[in-house]
Amino acid sequence: MIPVLICALVSLSVAETNLDILYPELEHSRTIYVTENGPKFNVMAEQAKVVTRRGGNVTLPCLIQREQQLPPSRKMRIKWTKLTSDYLKEVDVFVAMGYHKRSYGTFQGRVQLQGTSPMDASLVMTDVTLDDYGRYKCEVIDGLEDDTVVVSLELEGVVFPYFPRLGRYNLNFYDAERACQDQDAVVASFDQLYEAWRGGMDWCNAGWLSDGSVQYPITTPREPCGGRNTVPGIRNYGLRDKDKSHYDVFCFTSFHKGKFYYLIQSSKLTYDEAVRACQKDGAQIAKVGQMFAAWKLNKYDRCDAGWLADASVRYPIYHPRRRCSPTEAAVRFNGFPDKKHKLYGVYCYKENN
Repeated sequence: MIPVLICALVSLSVAETNLDILYPELEHSRTIYVTENGPKFNVMAEQAKVVTRRGGNVTLPCLIQREQQLPPSRKMRIKWTKLTSDYLKEVDVFVAMGYHKRSYGTFQGRVQLQGTSPMDASLVMTDVTLDDYGRYKCEVIDGLEDDTVVVSLELEGVVFPYFPRLGRYNLNFYDAERACQDQDAVVASFDQLYEAWRGGMDWCNAGWLSDGSVQYPITTPREPCGGRNTVPGIRNYGLRDKDKSHYDVFCFTSFHKGKFYYLIQSSKLTYDEAVRACQKDGAQIAKVGQMFAAWKLNKYDRCDAGWLADASVRYPIYHPRRRCSPTEAAVRFNGFPDKKHKLYGVYCYKENN
């Protein structure tokens, strides 16, 4: 072994000397990269995006591919996390190693591995909520080997602009989150707003999005909305101070399992009478998000203005017609009338038993 080593050192020394003569400008320090024979395994997703609805069940795909001669490892660790909008933080969802399995937070009792084979790391999620929307990372670790894949979970639903009785531009980010939650919704993401804009949404008031930015969608450019000579698109105010900045908000909601309906009454009602009328019918006065979901997703159509839980008065028109939103399908907004003296119908919501 010693003569061979000496020979190798001599050859290397000669090679370096020749290089120094031919290329004197080269630095003497050199980096040598050593490449292995590739990973022993990798993970993949059959589809990068999965679409479901609130209350549904869904499978996030994650399949493990190994060299055929390598048996499945008992110490292989499978970890699912949810990525945040800025990718700086991950929320634990599910971890499995051998017989040890654990789910976390709001995912407890709702997630498990599909496990059709030792190479199947797909995650089954039941009773999907609005907050489950987002990107999920499947990470498989086996000793020194590891690989990841990201799958997007999207929900069928509807984006709607919202401001409270206080008026426009009165919500900081945290108020906006509560406002959407109060209306059976969550703050919309940019992707959700973008899809709504592609579907024709045009709204000239800036609102919060889930990443802390403030934006608004314009399909028909005009002077009060960025200028008449601008192109259609999403107008972006950028990231804003979540405590000090005040805007409206864009909310997102999805299907609901209950019954949304207009309560037939012999006479019109004040707001308090409307609340009691729904309760007497075994229901609750409906929320704004429930009306938008019924209108957009269930094609609910009624040309009767009625009270909603936030003391606004609205009515959903899916089929435009004269006297009832003649130019477009929309949830028509009659404002926030005097709760004690103005009389309207009422929309109720009843949970399914």
